[in-house]
Amino acid sequence: MCVLIVARATLLTNGEGDMACKKKHILIVDDDHINAQILESLLLEYGYQVSISLDGNSALDFLDNNNTDLILLDIMMPGMDGYEICKILKSRTHTKHIPVIFLTAKTKVENIIKGFEVGGVDYVSKPFHSEELIARVKTHIEIKMLRGLLPICASCKSIRNDEGYWQSVEEYFESHNVTEFSHTVCDKCAEKLYGEEKWFKLRKKK
Repeated sequence: MCVLIVARATLLTNGEGDMACKKKHILIVDDDHINAQILESLLLEYGYQVSISLDGNSALDFLDNNNTDLILLDIMMPGMDGYEICKILKSRTHTKHIPVIFLTAKTKVENIIKGFEVGGVDYVSKPFHSEELIARVKTHIEIKMLRGLLPICASCKSIRNDEGYWQSVEEYFESHNVTEFSHTVCDKCAEKLYGEEKWFKLRKKK
């Protein structure tokens, strides 16, 4: 039987509604319902949107109609195990780019290597440490973002976001990362903008 549990929605008020689309989504695939709920609670606490699939078929069905930024995938599951699920994900055009972190009690070298061979980007051993899990999740979501192809306007250099709207470079990266921009002018642009200014010529002589 295929079972899918979609995470509880969080109501945002006081102008925070715009932040909902900026949250990253994580799909948990684990047949252990209690373990999945523990993971869900932890990820929700850190501001992620979360969905849970209790088997491989429901996870694949979910991803046929929904996007996710990262998958936490248990290896030992009845029927289709985590390795097989990951192979399928990596064979499909619409899911092959999604980073998969394996959740496993199998810590032998050959098990870890097999996880990487089928397309996993990392693994977290069970029982997991909350800080380690969150750090790995954050890292691989950021790597995915940096590796992604960004549609950039050839004229004004705006970036088209996930919802299809155009944003400035600053707006885009501040909405996809915690980094804030500080503005300055490189030497080449400074020369172009202020090259004839007296104060600029004096500054160059120093």
